[in-house]
Amino acid sequence: MRKLVGGKLHGIRVTESNLEYHGSITLDPDHCEAAGILPLEFVDVWNKNSGARISTYVILGQRGSRCCILNGAAARTCQPGDELIICSSVYLDGAGITELSPSILTFDASNNVIERLRYKVSRDEAGGYQFAILDEEGARLGVPLKSGLRQKRAS
Repeated sequence: MRKLVGGKLHGIRVTESNLEYHGSITLDPDHCEAAGILPLEFVDVWNKNSGARISTYVILGQRGSRCCILNGAAARTCQPGDELIICSSVYLDGAGITELSPSILTFDASNNVIERLRYKVSRDEAGGYQFAILDEEGARLGVPLKSGLRQKRAS
């Protein structure tokens, strides 16, 4: 079994940190559902501002609130306004990777969804792996460049 990306919230901003609450991360149910993240699911949280990397579980906040609240010990790793990547995982046999198509949401500074993407792995004629980022319509986007800019859509 391999640990693979199940869904991702990319660039979501911390709205609050609450040291006194039970440990976890509180997220808007709309965001979780769109990315395929379940309540009580363990997720990895990567802070783009500080580099902190933690693992915690998801609890659901108020629907439509666009919240991202770090609770308990996790609150020490993030400050309001920090930009996070939150990633869920699935465990699959390596052969199942071509059936996987995780949802990736990207966000603006107010935690509004600005892109709904999918990752897709396929095999080429020689049996090698090919990786693609797909937009909402399933059109292939280029793989991110080192500068953070995407290549133009593949024809």
